[in-house]
Amino acid sequence: MNIQREKARVAAISVASNSTLVLLKLIVGIIVGSVSVISEAIHSGMDLLAAIIAFFAVKKAGKNADADHPFGHGKVENISAFIEALLILVAAIWIIYEAVQKLINPHPLEIVGLGVAVMFVSSMVNFAVSQLLFKVGKKTDSPALIADGWHLRTDVYTSAGVMAGLGLVWVCEYVFGLKLYWLDPAVAIGVAILILRTSYRLTMHSIRDLIDTSTPAEETAWVRDYLTQLYPTLRSVHRLRTRKAGATRFIDLHLAVDSNMTVSESHRLADQISSNIKAQFPYADVILHIEPCDGSCSYACNSGCLLTEEERKSVHSPKE
Repeated sequence: MNIQREKARVAAISVASNSTLVLLKLIVGIIVGSVSVISEAIHSGMDLLAAIIAFFAVKKAGKNADADHPFGHGKVENISAFIEALLILVAAIWIIYEAVQKLINPHPLEIVGLGVAVMFVSSMVNFAVSQLLFKVGKKTDSPALIADGWHLRTDVYTSAGVMAGLGLVWVCEYVFGLKLYWLDPAVAIGVAILILRTSYRLTMHSIRDLIDTSTPAEETAWVRDYLTQLYPTLRSVHRLRTRKAGATRFIDLHLAVDSNMTVSESHRLADQISSNIKAQFPYADVILHIEPCDGSCSYACNSGCLLTEEERKSVHSPKE
């Protein structure tokens, strides 16, 4: 419950900061007449919508499993991350369209210093909030919070880019007498390209979990290495399958043990293995199937056999 409250609190902070920045950027963008500042307002608007989605996603994902959702609600966070990626894509396309119009028909900018100031404030605020989102998102393995963090981290870079573009326009006009108003929409296009890159990355990451891709190779390797160390108590480790739903990892596998092991002993062994895996992966749901190593080996059992050739001959004979 404390973890869920922490996730909800951080998501709420993101909603509040984005709401403020959207309003501030929009007002300043209209006053200055800068398409890059207005594009940043639209970007922050998408960030705000994404933050709202993330807020409700983490609350929904935190609910316990029920009759209709026996595996929990974790994938709500993955769906949230996918929607956030699509929102970033929409924002990028809109920004490119508006910037191209301004490139065709450039116009003077007013009170450029105000635009530079609001971009500086935006970068600082979003950097602080994104750091918090990443910290809690990684701590709780929350796809929704991490995706929201990438939204804001992208906003940090794009705001800095817009600030640099506006500053260059101001310097060129008032120091060198050059009216390079085309720099403003050009920077906006650069902003959109960065946003498109983030959208692609978030889309691929969220789709992996939605289609039940295995957990990262290093995690699967850790499980295999840990179980291999339990030889000779374990004689075979096979049919290891993993997937993720939100922060929860689902791990199921088959283990072969001495056929003379009692039910109580095998049950204690399964509990020990499950506890140790959960100690490494706190949000894991582990399902173990214990099999007797009685000489009737299946192909799957043979593929994960831990016994030496000599031991295999003395204990059982593989099927032909």
